[in-house]
Amino acid sequence: MEKDITIDVHIDEDESNTVVRTVLDLRGDHFEAVGRARRNPTDQPMPLIGEELALARALTSLHGQIMEAAQDKIARFLND
Repeated sequence: MEKDITIDVHIDEDESNTVVRTVLDLRGDHFEAVGRARRNPTDQPMPLIGEELALARALTSLHGQIMEAAQDKIARFLND
């Protein structure tokens, strides 16, 4: 069986801050995570780097939430 899932990625940025919000709905479970990146005022503007950092941070948080949900389900299954 093959399945596709979609993670929605929303990016909001200005000249020195990038905020990425990720959303995943997976079989009734809802996960949201936020990642942030801030440009040092002395650095040149490089929006791609801010997007990459903020996205990586959001996905890392999303990963932790999904792992925790899976571990909770395993624990409930083993305790039944």
